[in-house]
Amino acid sequence: MGTIAVHEFVSLDGSYEDPSFTVEFGFDPQMGETLAAITGAARAILLGRNTFEMFAPAWSTRTVEDDPGAPFFNETTKYVVGAQAPRAEWANSVSLGAYDPGKIRELKADTDGTIYISGSGTLVRALLAEGLVDDLHLFVYPVVLGKGAKLFADGAGTTTLELRAHDVYANGVVHLDYGPARS
Repeated sequence: MGTIAVHEFVSLDGSYEDPSFTVEFGFDPQMGETLAAITGAARAILLGRNTFEMFAPAWSTRTVEDDPGAPFFNETTKYVVGAQAPRAEWANSVSLGAYDPGKIRELKADTDGTIYISGSGTLVRALLAEGLVDDLHLFVYPVVLGKGAKLFADGAGTTTLELRAHDVYANGVVHLDYGPARS
C-alpha cells in the first residue's frame, strides 16, 4: 500500500498559485536535501493537469547535469488527473481522467512506496478533503502576497493535521511536515 506525500511552496497567507514569489529567497541547500528525502522514497508522481502541463516542458529536456532531480521527474511514472487529457507529452505519463477518489485509492493500493505530488493545488485540496494525503510538506516563505489562489480555500471545511517535523532554513523558509491527526 502506497502513501501520498505532497510538497507545496506557499506564502504566509497560503498562496501557491504562482511560485515565482520564491525566487527572491533563493534555494537553501538544506531545502534540496529535504526535497530529495521526500522524492527519494517516491515510486510514482501524481499531478493535476495544469501542473503537469507546466512541468512537462520544464523537466522533460533536463538532464542530471542541469538538475539532480531530472532523472526522478523524467524516469518516474507520472499519473495525471484532469477532465481533459494533457496537451503536453512527457515520457512515462499516464492519464487518469477526471478526478475520482476511487482511482486514487486504487493507485495507492497498487503502489509500493510513496506517490509524490508537487503543486497541483486543486488536486491536493480534493485529496485532503477525502483524507488521502499521508504527508503534507509545506515550505512556507516569509512573504504575504495578498493575492493568488490559496491552498486552503475559504469554505473548504475543516481538516485537522498533526505536525510531524519542522525545519527552519537560513533563507527564512520554514518546512512543516504534517500528517493526518491521530484519533
